[in-house]
Amino acid sequence: MWKRVVDGRELTFRLAGINNQNFLMRDEETGSFWQQISGRAISGPYRGRQLELVHSDELTFAVWRGENPSGSVLRPVGEFASRYEDKNWEGDMRKAGSVIDTSNTAYGPRELMLGVEYNRAARAYVLDRVLKQKLIQDRIGGSPVIVVVGPDARSVRVFEARTESRAGLPEFYRNADAESGGAANADRAIMVDSLTGSGWNFRGCAVSGPAMGECLRAIPAIKDYWFDWQRYHPQTTVNTK
Repeated sequence: MWKRVVDGRELTFRLAGINNQNFLMRDEETGSFWQQISGRAISGPYRGRQLELVHSDELTFAVWRGENPSGSVLRPVGEFASRYEDKNWEGDMRKAGSVIDTSNTAYGPRELMLGVEYNRAARAYVLDRVLKQKLIQDRIGGSPVIVVVGPDARSVRVFEARTESRAGLPEFYRNADAESGGAANADRAIMVDSLTGSGWNFRGCAVSGPAMGECLRAIPAIKDYWFDWQRYHPQTTVNTK
């Protein structure tokens, strides 16, 4: 998700086409073309300019509603209902071909990855592996991070694994009761840290123990196909643990 304001000017974007199977946008005000995955203008008057990232999460409705009980939902437009993709779209796309060759890597082009950019480094995580492991401790660009699966066993978030008020780097462990209690309970502790024994929820905030009230720094992450992530992040590494 990107802010659509450049130099104080609000831009209006339209679908312009596909580049290497990645969405291309064109702004009506200048005619510049922008790459979806990077938010960077690749041609036109704004070439080389970068849109500002808006942090967003891809969550199941149960988790989102639990965290935002008063939130509003954008409803489908009835007259265009027949043009929306069906619920099996993602599964169908994993079977589709790719214009980018990934045969020199260990992963198929449609392997679904969780991609993270942090501290000028790119790191990819095989999504199926993340969902099985529930919690992964890692480093990106020299910083300790954790990749955490939500209480619904489907949603994923990434946080910097350090607290501001305590010295030392904690290790985080999955709470044995993390899979019970319902995804809608936003304040339920799904992990504990080794430094204080505090319980942390899926928002990355401590809800019990000495660290109660503290929150970890959230790191943007994107679910993407391997061919696309690798194409636009050629220096990426892949977590294999």
